[in-house]
Amino acid sequence: MENYKRLLLFIKPYIPRLGMAVICIIFAAAANLYVPWIIKDLIDKVLAQKDMTTLNMLGIGIIVVFFFRGLFYYGQTYLVSYVAEKVIIDIREVLYKKFQEFQLSYYEKKQTGTIMSYITNDVAALQNALVNSLIDLVTEVSIFIGSVCMMFYLDWKLALLTIVVVPLIGQAMKIFGKKLKVSGKVVQERTADITSLLQESISAVRVIKSFVREDYEIERFQKQNYLNFRANMKSVQLMSMLTPTVEFLAAIIVTLILWFGGYQVVHGHLTAGSLVAFLTYAVNLANPVKRISRVFGTIQKAMAAADRVFSVLDTEESIHNRDNAIILPEVEGRVEFKDVVFAYDKGRPVINNLNLTAKQGQVIAIVGPSGAGKTTIVNLIPRFYDITSGQVLIDGYDVRDVTIDSLREQIGIVPQETMLFSDTVMHNIRYGRLEATDEEVIAAAKAANAHNFILDLKDGYDTKIGERGISLSGGQRQRVAIARAILKNPRILILDEATSALDTESEELVQDALDKLMVGRTSFVIAHRLSTVLQADKIIVMENGEMKEAGTHAELLANNGLYSHLYNIQFNDKKSRQV
Repeated sequence: MENYKRLLLFIKPYIPRLGMAVICIIFAAAANLYVPWIIKDLIDKVLAQKDMTTLNMLGIGIIVVFFFRGLFYYGQTYLVSYVAEKVIIDIREVLYKKFQEFQLSYYEKKQTGTIMSYITNDVAALQNALVNSLIDLVTEVSIFIGSVCMMFYLDWKLALLTIVVVPLIGQAMKIFGKKLKVSGKVVQERTADITSLLQESISAVRVIKSFVREDYEIERFQKQNYLNFRANMKSVQLMSMLTPTVEFLAAIIVTLILWFGGYQVVHGHLTAGSLVAFLTYAVNLANPVKRISRVFGTIQKAMAAADRVFSVLDTEESIHNRDNAIILPEVEGRVEFKDVVFAYDKGRPVINNLNLTAKQGQVIAIVGPSGAGKTTIVNLIPRFYDITSGQVLIDGYDVRDVTIDSLREQIGIVPQETMLFSDTVMHNIRYGRLEATDEEVIAAAKAANAHNFILDLKDGYDTKIGERGISLSGGQRQRVAIARAILKNPRILILDEATSALDTESEELVQDALDKLMVGRTSFVIAHRLSTVLQADKIIVMENGEMKEAGTHAELLANNGLYSHLYNIQFNDKKSRQV
């Protein structure tokens, strides 16, 4: 009920339409209550008394009633579907907004397919509960209540005897309902696992093909598919047990009616037509109970999906704006790390007591072995993670004291793995500044050494480049990303291994574009290839989360420390390959 109350908050804006839908459902259901009365009059008046007037009235009544029933049925279906679709759209949008608010740490703990499953499978389960289940629930409840009222009107003693068994049916539904909700939750989780596996295997198709692991992946999928089958069959088993249980209890009701009703007819206390009508209403009573039990099971499974959806909406975000956060004004680009300590897991710091100052317009190179904490350092500047202790300052402002949006608006990032959207080249570059004109986009592309190859594409700037920019080469994708950063015009720039995956020719073009991009900006450059950072104003050498050395290329070589060791390894390796 708690989840249904929360769903009602989404339904609240559409209450007028829903009210009209419920009225239509009730009137459509009321038509079913007319049929037993037709049978009663047909037996007691038309057949017994040869009353043609009643027969004519019955014929006209049937046509009129079912004409209006058709109108009300259309109204109920359209209005309920409208409300349900709007509610689902709203829930999906709220979910998507929540996912956009989550920081990187959330996505590092969740599989992409699981996240997709929340918006697809779980929301679809809610949709089914809101549309079909709502119509069935109101319809069958209306028929149930109407049938009970008509039964009491026909014979109150027989009606009292009938409803004795109803509480037993309610108890059976309650017991099975709890089990169905647990089972439904497992079904949703297994479906999410399949979605995750599917997304992962499609994304890694090149790796699968190169290692000839198609059979292995098929076997993985079959195992997951079988687990999903088991979960669904458990749910089906419960539903299959619920329905005959309810039907058996309903059969007890019908048996009582037949015996006691027949007894009254035999002794002249009840007409034959009334007994047949009563039996028809009793069947009407049994069918709604049976259908309600099925609807109840569907709703319970949907509530398992609601649990998952609301668990996302209730997730507390670890990184958020402080209550008194201010908008960061346009900065010059001075960045300071003061006694910074950071740990992904409590008690296991990956950055220890980092003190570093980058003046306006300086190029700071961060080098060191893998796992030294290089990327972690630059991720602290846009506040992708919050530091454990110390301060990260931009122009004297603590990054935790300003709004996240105003902070990141002034920071540009060019990562090693370029992410482009399945859209045109123009759109991908304009993503850096959505209000930019075509001329500004083209100017940014020229500055990034991308204009010429873009013109050679089939439709130039209007060429669609496919998912993740798959139709472009690595160097081309990187230059589009640089053009995007140039268009954003950030004061602080982060380059994370921006040329490490490129061939020599592409690297030269990209490096030239990066050199243009860094002019006048405070830049942090992470590089494994030390040849790309020789001209940096300051080189920071990291090892095991600590800054071991700092200085220019010449100073660090003269120190004959870790930097000199790394440089000599790369230089000698390059010479040996040339030989």
